[in-house]
Amino acid sequence: MAKKYFGTDGIRGAINSKYINGDMFFKFGLASGTYFKSQKKRKQIAVIAKDTRLSGYTLEPALVSGLASAGMHVYTLGPLPTNGLAMLTKEMKANMGIMITASHNPHYDNGLKLFGPDGMKLSDKIERKIEGLIDKKISKYFSQPKKLGRVKRLETGTEKYIKILKKNFTKDFTLKGLRIVIDCANGAGYKAGPKLLKSLGAKVISIGVNPNGLNINKNCGSTFPRKIRSAVKKYKAHIGISLDGDADRVIMCDEKSNIIDGDQIIAALATRWKVKKMLKGGVVGTLMSNYGLEIYFVSKKIKFIKANVGDRYVKEKMQKYKFNLGGEQSGHIILGKFATTGDGLLVALEVLFALRKGKKASEFFNTFKKTPQLLENIYVKDKSIINKPDIKKTIKIAEKLIRGQGRILVRKSGTESKIRVMGESENKILLSKCVNIISKKIK
Repeated sequence: MAKKYFGTDGIRGAINSKYINGDMFFKFGLASGTYFKSQKKRKQIAVIAKDTRLSGYTLEPALVSGLASAGMHVYTLGPLPTNGLAMLTKEMKANMGIMITASHNPHYDNGLKLFGPDGMKLSDKIERKIEGLIDKKISKYFSQPKKLGRVKRLETGTEKYIKILKKNFTKDFTLKGLRIVIDCANGAGYKAGPKLLKSLGAKVISIGVNPNGLNINKNCGSTFPRKIRSAVKKYKAHIGISLDGDADRVIMCDEKSNIIDGDQIIAALATRWKVKKMLKGGVVGTLMSNYGLEIYFVSKKIKFIKANVGDRYVKEKMQKYKFNLGGEQSGHIILGKFATTGDGLLVALEVLFALRKGKKASEFFNTFKKTPQLLENIYVKDKSIINKPDIKKTIKIAEKLIRGQGRILVRKSGTESKIRVMGESENKILLSKCVNIISKKIK
């Protein structure tokens, strides 16, 4: 059964739209607080972090009010990467963590991601239960005056997060002698990113660290890799790190200004982990993973399993098969040994740790040949258009054309009003033709 409010990664949409407004966020807070309070397994604590969107100032108070009305005590952390929120939720033994963010989306969108006491994103089952509470008469969930929750701002969230990250590496780990460019997308990692790298001794060139509430992800960050490429070239850096708005994604750039996507990072880490006997089971990718990555893992005798798109589904498969590495081409990468969800800074540290003895980034990432891939994102008013008979017919025509030479994948975005049309083939002319006939039909 489809969920009413939550998508593949929480809830997301335009600010002051049907679900992304103060009234709804009060209801989300009241419903999620009521659900977790009923579990009676821990203290009644909720931890909230956010990215740098202007709309966060309208949504956070509403969410806090709903949680406190349910009797939850609330700690607000301010801007912090999503995995920082997940880590602190677990460390503080809180019932739940809520990240107010629309990730890589523009400033006019916002949303939230929910985490349980184990620092894991909530399952579809729990999200449906919370949705059920949202739609019921809310007044019966209100706490008595003496049992209302208290609210406190925690100013040390960034420092606590950095401390947890550094604990995963040896005490003598240093970045001295490395010149690193980091693009924080004017988002949630704008404080933690540069501070972390500087604390390890790197010479840091920071961009995307001046958020004004409206410039998050704007011509910067992991969805705009040209920025990091030109900065690495300009400052002759050893490596570039590019985060998205809530810092759970990372795209990198080697010293030769080559952009390194999530698939390439996963391949390099899996190779290293196998040699070091750190890789457990294999690797989980997604339906969007490059075919070249799949071929590479076969050649290296590394098990590879595909999950639905969304890092939550990747994590679920990792747990099911007991794998400790997984991720997406977009840069959502989960290091199961260290984290419960994607963390751009943690992944960057793991790469930098591998390079600490002088190995060049271009050598480390030189693993597999990517199969040419073409992706078109099409804005639509109603994503159910994908189920129309004429659209299905066109998709079948394209699939027949490319069969034996590549593949086509057409899917709804889980977080935006888009249909994503992706194709892969060494035959670039055929690839373009197949993607275009589907895209034109949808448009």
